[in-house]
Amino acid sequence: MTTPTAASAGANGASTWRTQAGGILLAGLGAFVALALVGMLAQETSEPWILGSFGATCVLLFGFPFSPFSQPRNIIGGHVLTSLTGLLCLHLFGPGYVPMAVAAASALMLMMLTRTVHPPAGSNPVIIFAVQPGWSFLALPTMIGAVSLVLIGWIYWAIVKRGSWPNRAG
Repeated sequence: MTTPTAASAGANGASTWRTQAGGILLAGLGAFVALALVGMLAQETSEPWILGSFGATCVLLFGFPFSPFSQPRNIIGGHVLTSLTGLLCLHLFGPGYVPMAVAAASALMLMMLTRTVHPPAGSNPVIIFAVQPGWSFLALPTMIGAVSLVLIGWIYWAIVKRGSWPNRAG
């Protein structure tokens, strides 16, 4: 999805703008619904379903759903792998900026190696070093939250675009 520009306006510039504006509104609606539902689950269960990087995940999931970074394998795999890496480094090396940098760099390389790159997940090791959670952080919010966003995205895109997401190759 691209944003409207003067260059994209032609003979049917108004219809192009309406199409792009509709896509932008759908992206915003998707992000709102997903984050509101996950936030509601957090409030109702008194569990930390929300991870700071999930906002950026919604940018990709609803704004650029056909990007390779927006596919379920990347969203779930990227979040779980980077949180696991962050937790391992925190517990093996202790807190500090050098172990945090090792965790983030290692997480990046592991996502690339496993073909589960999800850029928002790259912030998970940094979040982990800032918050210093226990091992349960891997399950909730990381895994359960990422799976929830993917399920919400799947339902959302099934309704909005009649089953066009995820990419069959992704």
